[in-house]
Formats: sequence, structure tokens, C-alpha cells
Amino acid sequence: MDIGTIDQIIDKHHGEASSLIQVLLEIQSENKWLPKEALTRVSEKLAVPMSRIQHITTFYKTFSLVPKGRHEVHVCMGTACHVRGAERILDTVEEVTGVKPGETDPDLNFSVETVNCLGCCALGPVIVVDGEYHGNVEPAETAEVLKNCACSSQ
Repeated sequence: MDIGTIDQIIDKHHGEASSLIQVLLEIQSENKWLPKEALTRVSEKLAVPMSRIQHITTFYKTFSLVPKGRHEVHVCMGTACHVRGAERILDTVEEVTGVKPGETDPDLNFSVETVNCLGCCALGPVIVVDGEYHGNVEPAETAEVLKNCACSSQ
């Protein structure tokens, strides 16, 4: 991510330190993660100590300090999803993508995360792929959704 884009995001928020979280969210939205260089620039422009930025980016799970894949997969492991087969869904996700929870594949195609609840328990098990919710999924349907993503990346 180039410095000019970072500066535009910061300027949009009038360089106010109180906009730190929003600035970080927008940078991540543009870049899919928060590189060290971007954090350094935000620290300088907003006059916020790097230690504070590090605290915020490691406290909130929404921030990523490592590159993410083009396709983000979230598997709900909450109680309702768990009792309806979420473990089998996660096994399928790992098998199809070759990625374990908390990891990204080397080609940056897929990032996989588990979550405790997605708030749609009646639809369990649930996966979210690139922001699209899939409820009452079976392993075969999960594999199909992921294979479609892989095909669209090529």
C-alpha cells in the first residue's frame, strides 16, 4: 500500500487522533491487512505513539497484522453450530483449502478463521465466505462454495 493512499485516508479524517480506529479499519479495507509501514505512517501523521497503535491492533480481532487471502472463510464453532456438525464443516474447509484456522495459504487465496458465534444460531452450522453467509451447510455444499471461490481466483 502506498503512502499516498494512507495519507488520503488520514486526511479524510482531518488527521485527528480520535479517528485512529476508523483510519486503521479503512486502511485494512483497502489492503486486507495492516503492514508495519502503514502503522508507522499513521503513528507519524496522527501523532499517536506506536505502542498505542500496537495495543489497538492486537486487542481487536478485526485487525490483521499479517497478509490475508483473497477469500476469507469464517466457520462458526458456537454451541448451536457445534452440535449441528460444525467440526465436520471445519474439516471440509481445511481439506479443500489446505488451510487451518488462523492461517493463510502461501498463494494468498484463502484465510480461515473460527468464530464463537455469528448470531444466526437457527441456521447452524454456518460459514461466512467473503462476507456471504451460508446456513445449514453440509460438507458437500461447503466444498462446492470453496471450489467456486478457487475457480474465480484463477
